[in-house]
Amino acid sequence: MNTKNYKPVLVTGATGYVAGRLIPLLLKSGYNIRAMGRSIAKMADRPWGQDPNVQLVKGDILDVDSLRKAVDGCGTIYYLVHSMISQKGKYRHADRIGAENMVQASADEHAEHLIYLGGLGDIHHKNISKHLISRNEVGQVLLSGPVPATVLRAAMILGSGSASFEILRYLAERLPVMVTPKWVSMPTQPISITNILGYLKGCMENPETRGKTFDIGGPDVVAYRDLFHVFTKEAGLPSPLMIPVPVLTPRLSSLWIHLVTPVPSAIAQPLTEGLSLPTTCTENKIIQIIPQELISCKEAIRRALERIQQEQVDTCWTDAGEIKYPEWAYSGDSTYSGGTILKCAYRSVVKGTAQNLWTAVVQLGGETGYYGADLLWKIRGFIDVLSGGVGLSRGRRSKKRLQVGDALDFWRVLNLKKPSKLLLIAEMKTPGEALLEINIDDVGNNQCQIMLISRFLPKGVMGILYWYVLYPFHLYVFNRMLKGIVNASNLKFVTPPERFTP
Repeated sequence: MNTKNYKPVLVTGATGYVAGRLIPLLLKSGYNIRAMGRSIAKMADRPWGQDPNVQLVKGDILDVDSLRKAVDGCGTIYYLVHSMISQKGKYRHADRIGAENMVQASADEHAEHLIYLGGLGDIHHKNISKHLISRNEVGQVLLSGPVPATVLRAAMILGSGSASFEILRYLAERLPVMVTPKWVSMPTQPISITNILGYLKGCMENPETRGKTFDIGGPDVVAYRDLFHVFTKEAGLPSPLMIPVPVLTPRLSSLWIHLVTPVPSAIAQPLTEGLSLPTTCTENKIIQIIPQELISCKEAIRRALERIQQEQVDTCWTDAGEIKYPEWAYSGDSTYSGGTILKCAYRSVVKGTAQNLWTAVVQLGGETGYYGADLLWKIRGFIDVLSGGVGLSRGRRSKKRLQVGDALDFWRVLNLKKPSKLLLIAEMKTPGEALLEINIDDVGNNQCQIMLISRFLPKGVMGILYWYVLYPFHLYVFNRMLKGIVNASNLKFVTPPERFTP
């Protein structure tokens, strides 16, 4: 298709699960993309972030001025943002305001088309969830504006890295016996991420979709319990024994999912609530407008498993959310106007290059672990889960590759400079904010220095007590961790690990 006459395409929520896969597809088709997110660094570190046909812009749906700047000069706008993670319980209000801001900005800047991906389900059903009500409200706000909008309504998305698929995968892999609530028997019509992307792209290229709402789904109508059997067969696992019970509400289910899978209850609950009513297509008009091969549940699960095994998970549910670089992280002193920064640091000089050490550093966490005192790390992860945190089960996308914004167990990559710096910010439950930094500097004579620095900004007395109670463990853990990184790199110490004040 000739794309020369198309204005730049704005893709909001650029580092999110769907948008992060849509951008490469549109680029491959020849479109110029303007990617909008709340972190330029996070977008720039994506595989498409340095593409000459991509312009990165910082924007927030709650800031209408930033939306105007993002929309300026664009024709089609993909509205693929959601406030469920960033705003938690207040997401419904935030999403409505965001949609109203986008309607205003797109009208002010004379955009031509808005495309939105919402949720599938009868809004009048007695079990309708707040999440689906919110998704429907956003669609109605977009349709009510002067710029023609297209609303797609989908049920669960099957694809490597999607929250729905990750819940299915971890439950099937970890629970040979399941106590199943009533909602697992509700009919649903899952759709492959490949078909989602096909419909999103097709809506832009087919003007007859403007001003309309379409239900989209795959070829199979199944119950959630059936998906467990499909998954285990494709994964070569025994089918789980399911014991149905008339209780176990979505709220209780979400808490159980939080304990068993990396998906926190704040995300699991809206997803399970969405399965408490039938989520099947009520019409299929879009099939005539945008014909494509609809991928079965079996094939979608098979593809997702292959992508995971090959470490080719392009985007993941953990990608969503803003990276907030703490102001205190810029302070080079131990004193800071917002409080005292507590530190624990070790350093050592080794024989070898920074690249030798970086190979081990970049594999930190996940299945590799932390190169020392892994039992203590696991205990800390278990405590975090019991406290409502993500724990260690979130793992990482790839064993050998990291990029800014990646989740790494209960950390997130805040900054990364190959092969000299890795900065992680803690997303565990703590009475304060924590950073973990690894620096590697060449010092000449085929030698380099590695520094491991832990920084903590406590909140109140509990934060200070937390730090000092755990301080002896920090000394042990970080000493062992530094030694483990060097040993894993097959390098020799020139100077042994020593404590120092950064």
